[in-house]
Amino acid sequence: MGNIFARKRRTRVTEQDRAVLQLKQQRDRLRQYQKKLGLQLEKEKLVARQLLKDGKKEKALLLLKKKRYQEQLLDKTDGQISNLERMVQDIEFAQIEMKVIEGLKVGNECLKKMHETLSVEEVERIMDETQDSIEYQRQIDELLAGSLSQEDEDAVLAELEAITQGDVQLPEVPDEPLPDVHKTEEEPKREKGRVKNKADGEMLAA
Repeated sequence: MGNIFARKRRTRVTEQDRAVLQLKQQRDRLRQYQKKLGLQLEKEKLVARQLLKDGKKEKALLLLKKKRYQEQLLDKTDGQISNLERMVQDIEFAQIEMKVIEGLKVGNECLKKMHETLSVEEVERIMDETQDSIEYQRQIDELLAGSLSQEDEDAVLAELEAITQGDVQLPEVPDEPLPDVHKTEEEPKREKGRVKNKADGEMLAA
């Protein structure tokens, strides 16, 4: 709460704001005067009719002259209110223009700083480097698209072969001879027969 009130108190009121406020106050006073004068004119109009009914023509005529003068004042009041409203609008629009000009000023200063950090020569250099990079990439694309000569193709294949030979590792060949398949299959059978014969001999001996 305190922060909100403090923030409101820090609001800066300019001379233009004060002038607009005074003009609006004067306009409101004139409108109140118009309203009051309008009611008075209606009342005097009724009084004049009553005077005519009562045969008091001279008083009725004098009252109507007064009413006519007040109507002229009312017309002048309309013009004054229009002038005040126009002046308020001009001041408010001028304030908007000032804000726009201030914004343009800040933007112009920002652009100047950016131009100072990046000169025309620097931009041209960057554009040239960018164009060189684009041209270099285009040449690479053309080469990769099949524009190589036969000599270049052979060189690429040779490099590929060298890389392949260097990366692939073959398993070492064993020095020992491979076992005989038939021999390995008969060996368990013979071992089983020897065990059986030995068991039979032990039973006979018992």
